Amino acid sequence: MTKLEMAQRCAEAMWKDDKASHALGITIDVQEAGCATARMTIRSDMVNGLDVCHGGLVFALGDTAFAFACNAYNQQSFAASCNADFLRPALLGDVLTATASEDYRGRRSGYYTVKIHNQRAELVMLFRGRCGSNGKPLLPE
Repeated sequence: MTKLEMAQRCAEAMWKDDKASHALGITIDVQEAGCATARMTIRSDMVNGLDVCHGGLVFALGDTAFAFACNAYNQQSFAASCNADFLRPALLGDVLTATASEDYRGRRSGYYTVKIHNQRAELVMLFRGRCGSNGKPLLPE
């Protein structure tokens, strides 16, 4: 099995029970091991009292792309730390695309950068995450 095939099988296994991402309308695409793209359209139930998307939901999109990128190697990986810089608001109807890429992957940890853009290619958020692995396989034997 190629690295890409493994990454896509891991993504399928994670996706089938990912109720949070489904509820937010997030879609996932994995075209390379260690990288993932997540998309989400801002709905009216995602907008806060200031008429912009709740920041936690933008963060959730970045965290989702991060999770699918760092779980590409059939080892259960979890966020160990994350930080995010909000650069501009996401508005009702915006289509956000989070692109996660692997900066470093070791035996039990990895570092990832996620860039979230809107449909006008404007950078909305920069997200940086570190993951740790428990060494257990993600896919059933």
